[in-house]
Amino acid sequence: MAGLRQQVPARFAAVYMGYAAALARAPLDADTRRAYDSRVRGYLAWLATEDPGEPSPLGDPHARDFAARDYRAHLKTARKRSASTVNAHLTALDHFYVHLGLGRVQVRRDRLPKRAPRALDTREQKRYLRAAERQPLARDRAIGRLLFYTGLRVSELVALDMDDVPLSARKGKVIVRSGKGGNSREVPLVDPSGRAAQAEWNAERAGWPGGGTPALFLNRRGGRLSSRAVDQLLDELAVDADLVDDNGKPAISAHNVRHTFGTNLIRAGVDIVVVAELMGHEDLETTRLYALPTEADVEAAVARLPADQ
Repeated sequence: MAGLRQQVPARFAAVYMGYAAALARAPLDADTRRAYDSRVRGYLAWLATEDPGEPSPLGDPHARDFAARDYRAHLKTARKRSASTVNAHLTALDHFYVHLGLGRVQVRRDRLPKRAPRALDTREQKRYLRAAERQPLARDRAIGRLLFYTGLRVSELVALDMDDVPLSARKGKVIVRSGKGGNSREVPLVDPSGRAAQAEWNAERAGWPGGGTPALFLNRRGGRLSSRAVDQLLDELAVDADLVDDNGKPAISAHNVRHTFGTNLIRAGVDIVVVAELMGHEDLETTRLYALPTEADVEAAVARLPADQ
C-alpha cells in the first residue's frame, strides 16, 4: 500500500512530516487518520503544481483561503468529486491548517441532502454476524459481536480492560471509562450470543501471552490489540460476508457497524435520549441523524410511483 501513496513534493516535505507526526498523536480513529493523511498529501501535490508564490498558502490566512477555494473548484470540476467528498477534503484541510496555526479554511461547503449514516441492512447484518461466527479465533468472534451489539467506537473497544466487561449467566455490560470527549458510559450486553462469545474469549485468553495483563483484547505477542488490527479484522469480515464494493474492496468498517447499532435502536422505537446515552453522543443532533432516511428509503419511496404502462 505504501507504494501507492501520493508523493509529497520535496518543497512541502518538512511541513508534511510535521503534520504526519502530529496526526499520529491526534485523538482520532485509524480510519480518520488515514483519510486526513491521504487528503492532505493530495492537496500538497496539487498546490505544488499551482506555484502560488508569496504569500504562501501555508503561512498566510488569506492565501490559505484562496488556495483552498481553488482546490475545491479543482476537485469538483477536474476531478469530478461529489459534494460530500469535496466537503470531506475541506474538513481534512481544516485539521491541517489548525495544526499549522492558521485556523480553519474559510471556504463555503456545499449543502448536502440529509441522509442517515451508512448502516447495514437486515440481510447484510445476518451475513456480517455469520462471518463473525466463522472466525477461527475466539477473540475475533467476540470482537465482531461486541461491536455489533454495543456500538462501541474502535478506540473504545481496544481500551477495554478485563474488569470493564463483567459477565454473569444472564447479564453483562460494557463499561466505557473514557469515550469521546473523555466521557464514560455503560452499555448493557443483552444478547446471549454476544455474552457467550465474550465468555469463550475470556477463557481462551488466559492461555495467551500477556494473559495476566489488564487489557481485554490481546495481540499474539501479549500486548493490547491495536485499532489497526481491529480495522483489519473488519476488512476480513467484510470480504468473508461478501460485503464489498464493485472493485472487491471491503465496503464496511467499524463506523458502519456502529451506525447499524444506532439505526437498529432508532427503528425499534427506542427513545432518542436513550440512544444518545448508549452511543456516547453529547449532542442529540448527532443521534437524530439515525432517524433520517437512507438512500434505500428514498429509492423505495420513488419506486412506489405508478409505472408508465
